[in-house]
Amino acid sequence: MPSLLPFLRPLPVAPVTLAVAAFLALTLPGAEDAAARPPEVKSAKGGKGKGCPAGMSSILGKFCIDKYEASTVEILGGGKTRAHSPYDSVEGLKVKAVTRKGVKPQAYISRDEAAGACEAAGKRLCSDEEWMTACKGKKPTQYPYGDEHKDGYCNDSGVSSFNHYYGSANTEPSQEAYSWANMNDPRLNQLQGTLAPTGKFKKCKNGFDVYDMVGNLHEWTRSSTFRGGYYLDTHINGDGCDYRTTAHAAKYHDYSTGFRCCK
Repeated sequence: MPSLLPFLRPLPVAPVTLAVAAFLALTLPGAEDAAARPPEVKSAKGGKGKGCPAGMSSILGKFCIDKYEASTVEILGGGKTRAHSPYDSVEGLKVKAVTRKGVKPQAYISRDEAAGACEAAGKRLCSDEEWMTACKGKKPTQYPYGDEHKDGYCNDSGVSSFNHYYGSANTEPSQEAYSWANMNDPRLNQLQGTLAPTGKFKKCKNGFDVYDMVGNLHEWTRSSTFRGGYYLDTHINGDGCDYRTTAHAAKYHDYSTGFRCCK
């Protein structure tokens, strides 16, 4: 059975107790509705998928997906927006998803918040099927760049900021440290060797020209699953594009959870 809390594991990996899992009140989501299959995307010329908006890639002519993990802007009155820190939760805010190269993507976001951000951008959260198809590339492979893992290609070997701030003498933090507040500490993704700007790992892309689908941040899908691993782990719950965590409710978020949108 896959580990329920891969993001809690320090480097080197140590087992996480059931008490921690219970404390975070994790729930298993149901299977994604079969009706969630993506509709075909029509271009302005009548073709399929060739009319993707700027910043998105066509996936086999069936749908579009953001090239980069999403950042967010806060929606204000009068159609105005303002920048939102990727290190802060979006809880209680109305935000819109933005896909842009060279910026830190939004973490600390739940599945429901990510879905709302995509909708505000005229898009939607990707289905599991869409996400997997996009990640594996035109000629499906285990990683965006091929079947064999390559060190340094993606942001998947970072440092444990949680251990840095809440551990002692390189030992695992106490169970009490894994609180909601600590798991959403804005400092966690600001430590060097953690979250990277979108597109920084230039080899972490596939034949669709989509970046960072493995590593950097977990990415929510519509089924309350997050995919692809993050900067500390892309193996515990499956390798590369097959990485899959289903242990969290749709309102859960922490420093490792991000997203991208489809259309």
